[in-house]
Amino acid sequence: MVSRSCISLLDLASGNMMNFSQSPRSLPKIMTFPGIISDIDGDGTNDGNSDSPSTLNCAKMIIVSNFLPLNAKKDLNSGKWSFSFDEDSLLLQMKDGFSANSEVVHVGSLRVEVDSSEQEEVSQKLLEEFNCVPTFIPPDIYNKFYHGFCKHHLWPLFHYMLPLCPDHGNRFDRLLWQAYVSTNKIFADKVMEVYNPEDYVWVHDYHLMVLPTFLRKRFNRIKLGFFLHSPFPSSEIYRTLLVRDEILKALLNADLIGFHTFDYARHFLTCCSRMLGLNYESKRGHIGLDYFGRTVYIKILPVGIHMGRVESALNHPSSSIKVKEIQEQFKGKRLVIGVDDMDIFKGISLKLLAVEHLLLQNSELRGKLVLVQIVNPARSSGKDVLEEKMETYSITKRINDTFGFPGYEPVVLIDRHVPFCEKTAYYALAECCIVNAVRDGMNLIPYKYIVCRQGTPKMDEALGVVSGSRHTSTLVVSEFTGCSPSLSGAIRVNPWDIEAVANAVIVAINMPDLEKQLRHEKHYCYVSSHDVAYWARSFMQDLKRACKDHYSKRCWGIGFGLNFRILSLSPSFRKLSNDHIISAYKRASKRAIFLDYDGTMVPHASIAKTPTPEVISVLNNLCADPMNSVFIVSGRGKKSLSDWFVQCENLGIAAEHGYFLRWSGMSDWETSSLAVDFDWKNIAEPVMKSYTEATDGSYIEAKEIALVWHHQDADPDFGSCQAKELLDHLENVLANDPVAVKRGQNIVEVKPQACMLFINGVTKGFVAEKVLSKMNASGKPPGFVLCIGDDRSDEDMFESISNTPYSSSLPSAPAIFACTVGQKPSKARYYLDDTVDVLALLQCLADASSSNSSSKETQVSFSNAVRKEL
Repeated sequence: MVSRSCISLLDLASGNMMNFSQSPRSLPKIMTFPGIISDIDGDGTNDGNSDSPSTLNCAKMIIVSNFLPLNAKKDLNSGKWSFSFDEDSLLLQMKDGFSANSEVVHVGSLRVEVDSSEQEEVSQKLLEEFNCVPTFIPPDIYNKFYHGFCKHHLWPLFHYMLPLCPDHGNRFDRLLWQAYVSTNKIFADKVMEVYNPEDYVWVHDYHLMVLPTFLRKRFNRIKLGFFLHSPFPSSEIYRTLLVRDEILKALLNADLIGFHTFDYARHFLTCCSRMLGLNYESKRGHIGLDYFGRTVYIKILPVGIHMGRVESALNHPSSSIKVKEIQEQFKGKRLVIGVDDMDIFKGISLKLLAVEHLLLQNSELRGKLVLVQIVNPARSSGKDVLEEKMETYSITKRINDTFGFPGYEPVVLIDRHVPFCEKTAYYALAECCIVNAVRDGMNLIPYKYIVCRQGTPKMDEALGVVSGSRHTSTLVVSEFTGCSPSLSGAIRVNPWDIEAVANAVIVAINMPDLEKQLRHEKHYCYVSSHDVAYWARSFMQDLKRACKDHYSKRCWGIGFGLNFRILSLSPSFRKLSNDHIISAYKRASKRAIFLDYDGTMVPHASIAKTPTPEVISVLNNLCADPMNSVFIVSGRGKKSLSDWFVQCENLGIAAEHGYFLRWSGMSDWETSSLAVDFDWKNIAEPVMKSYTEATDGSYIEAKEIALVWHHQDADPDFGSCQAKELLDHLENVLANDPVAVKRGQNIVEVKPQACMLFINGVTKGFVAEKVLSKMNASGKPPGFVLCIGDDRSDEDMFESISNTPYSSSLPSAPAIFACTVGQKPSKARYYLDDTVDVLALLQCLADASSSNSSSKETQVSFSNAVRKEL
C-alpha cells in the first residue's frame, strides 16, 4: 500500500505536477469583487471573505526538513516501534528561540523505512506524542530523490563540483529531477494537513527547494520562510543546472530566504539578476527583491550552537573520566584536533598533507605534535567517498611510518562513531582546532571547540585547572567555510596551500598566551551570544516582518507548473480595464493623452527602436479625432523623434524629457526657458568616455542638452557597479556646475539643473503640466486624461496629471488614468502588462473615436434629411 501523499511519476512526467488533491479541511477563500481582478486561494470556490487571518487559533510554527529530529527503533521481538527526540538535532534545538507557549510541529521523513501497513499507526503516535508529521516516501522514489538528485547532483554542484566527466559526478537525469519534485509535493501534502492560515512555515535546506511553490499554490498568503544550510554557488556554476530557473522561481515563492553568509546571498541575488532579470535593493537595512509585486526578503545570519547541550556534555561524568584518560594518553604532547565527516569536501587529506609538511620542515615538533582526526560516518556513498577514505588511510599510514616511533603516532585516526561526551573531552584538551574544508556551508565544529575550551567548573576540576583562570583556544579555519567570516580571531587559510596551512598551525600553537586568551574571549563572546536560539528567534522576527502586509494587498496566482508565482498588488492598483476606460473616453468632449516611447510603445528588448507601422497607424487614428491632444513624451533627442514620427502630422512631441516641445508636425520646436550653460559637457564627456572604454557593451548618447551613459548591453553586475562609480565620479567633478546627475534604468544621465522658475527642472511632469494648463487657459479643459509610461522618469507625469488643477467649468471631475507598464511600485493607479497591451488599449480608444465619429455623421445626415422633408 502506497502512502496517500504520493503522486504518480507518470502524472509528473506528463506535466500534471500541480494537480493537487484537496486539503483535508476547507481553507478560507478571498471574495471576488465584480470588475476587479479576482483574488482566490485554494480550489477557486468563493465561500466567504477572508481579508484577515483567523484570530481564534494561536499561530504555530511548522518546521519542515528532510528528516524529523527523531530517533526510531523497532523491537525485533515485539515488532513495536519506539521513538525519542534526537537531542543533537539543530531542528529540535531551535525551539529555544520561540516563546514558551508556541506550538511547534515538525514535518519530515524518518531515517528508517516503515511498512505501509504500519504508517497510519506510526503517524498517529508521532503526532500525539512528538508533534511530528512523518512523510512516508516510497523507497524507489526516495532513493532517486535523496541519494540520486540531492546527494549526487545538487550537493556536488552547490559545492562547486561539476560533472565534467562520468568519473567525476553524475550528469543531469530527468527521472531523478522528477523524483525530487514528486517528493517535494508529498511534503506539501503533509504540511497542508496541519496548516492553518495564521501559522508560519519554515522550510530547511536544499532537499526542499521547490516546496515553496507547492505551498504557495495551495494558499496564496502562506507565511513562508526558507533557510539554505549549504553554500549557494556563484552564477557561473549555478547556471549549468538544467532546472536553474525552476528552482530560483520556487525559492522566490518564499517570503524570507536565509543564508549563512553574504557570499551565499550575493550569489543567489546575482543568479536572480542574470537569469530572471530581477534587481534587489536594501530597504531600511533589509535586502529585498521585488517579485511580481511581492517583496522577497533576504536574511543573512549564520546558525549557532546550543550552549546548554555542549555545557551539559562537559559536565557529564563520562566526559570527566574520558578527559583524564586522554590527558594521560597524550601526556607531554601538543594536541591538535580535527573533526570531519568522511566527505570529499571536508579536506581531510589536505589537512594530513599539511601535517606531513609541518613535521618534515620542523624536526623539533616530531614526538611532540599529535593530530587527533575524528572521522564521522559518511552521509552519502559512492566512488568519491571510497577514494577519499582510501587516501586518508594511505596518508595517515605514510606519516606514522615516516615520523612515528614506539609510543608516538603523529596522526591518531579515529574512524568510528564517537559519542559527543568523548568529543568534548578531546576539544577541551586540544590547544588548536583545524577546519580545512575546501567548501562547507557552515561547520559548527569551531563553535563547539571554543565552548569546550571555555569549559565549566567541573571540567576545569577534571583538567586540574585553577578556578578563575583565563582560558585559551586557537583556530585554523579554511576561508571557504561558512563559519569563517564570524570568527575574526581565527587564522584563515586556503586549504589547497599545504605550506600555508602548516605554517598556520605553527603560528597557532606558538602564539603567546595573552594573544590566545584575547582571541578566545572574543570568539566565546560571539558564540555564546549568537547561539541557535538567537538564530531561530532572529529569523522568525524577520519572517513575521516580511509577512505583515500579506492581507493588505490583493493577490492571485499566475503561471503553470513550477513557473507558478503570486501577483500581489495594492488594493488601489489594478489592471486597466478596456471597458472602464472606453466609457470615460466616450463621455469626454476634450482629451489629453501622454505616452512614453521606450518600454511603452516599443519594447526595451527590441533592437530596432523605430516605431512599427502599427504604432504609426494607431497614433494617427487617435490624432485624427479633433477632441484628442496626443503627445509622445520621451527622453530621446528631437531629431530621432522628428524623423520617426514625420507621418504623424497632428502628434505632439516632447523630446529630452520636455526640454524641447512641439505641439504638432506643422509647428516649430519650443525650447524651455531655462538658462543653460553647456560648458559642463567638456568635463562630463571625457569622464563618460573613460567608463565606456572600460565597460564592454556601454555607450554614450549625446543629446542637445544632456549626456546619457547607457549600460543595458554590459554585464549586469559590472554595468551596475560602473554606473554607481560613474555617478559618484560625475557628482564630484561637476559639483560646481549647474547640472543634475541622475541614475535611471541602465543609464546615468547629466542634464541642466533647475533654475528659479522651475524648482524641479525640466521633467516629463513639467510637459504634462504645461499642456494641461494651456488647454485649461484656452477654455477647452480636458475631461479625460491618460498617461502611460514604464520607468522612473514617467512617475513625474503620473504625479503631475493628478495634482494639476482642472477647470471648474467641467460638469464633473475629469477622468484621470495614470498607467504604468508592468506590475511594480508606482504612483500610477493602473498598470498594463507590456507594450502589446498598450497598443491594444490605444487601438480600442481609436476604434471608439471612429465609432463616435460615424454616429455623429449619421445623426447629422438624418437631421439634414428631416429638414429637407419639412
